[in-house]
Amino acid sequence: MSTTQSERLRELLEPLVSSQGLDLEEIEVDSVGRKRVLRVVVDSDEGADLDAIADVSRALSAKLDETDAMGQGEYTLEVGTPGAERELGEHRHYVRATGRLVRFQLADGGDVVARILAVDDEGVDVEVPGVKGRRPTTRRLAFADVAKARVQVEFNRKSNADSADSAHDADNTDSSGAGRVEDTDGVEDTEDMKEEEEA
Repeated sequence: MSTTQSERLRELLEPLVSSQGLDLEEIEVDSVGRKRVLRVVVDSDEGADLDAIADVSRALSAKLDETDAMGQGEYTLEVGTPGAERELGEHRHYVRATGRLVRFQLADGGDVVARILAVDDEGVDVEVPGVKGRRPTTRRLAFADVAKARVQVEFNRKSNADSADSAHDADNTDSSGAGRVEDTDGVEDTEDMKEEEEA
């Protein structure tokens, strides 16, 4: 997509997206054979649910039908939110990524993988995970020192709720270290009684 078309589409669509309480993050037109796809990425500080995406999609579709911004020929409009490994480019992206693990490519050529703790106008405070039993360390990264930043997907991160569950599980251990079965449904089950008898 040419810069001119991109700018024209952004000028046309951004006010509509903003009126829905969302930010227009990205516009991209792809051609696959004779078919064209207009991809619009939206987001907000609270995220965008399916209803919000459907509403903005209808509004954008109606506006595009009124104009010739996409020119002649058919196209498909796809409206979505940023992916899990989104690139951080704007201040608001860093704010939304607070608490997330991010890979920072630094202007000096170095790399840092760290969790964002806080964001201000000048940069970010991050926590660099400890390696081989070492404690995590905090570090300040100025925006001017960051060439690129991308959120990382975490499969084994324990949330605060998971930590609370772990503490709860630890409380449900008898003095021998063996786990106890906790009946959460309030009904004494035959299986529960068998386990207690065998113990």
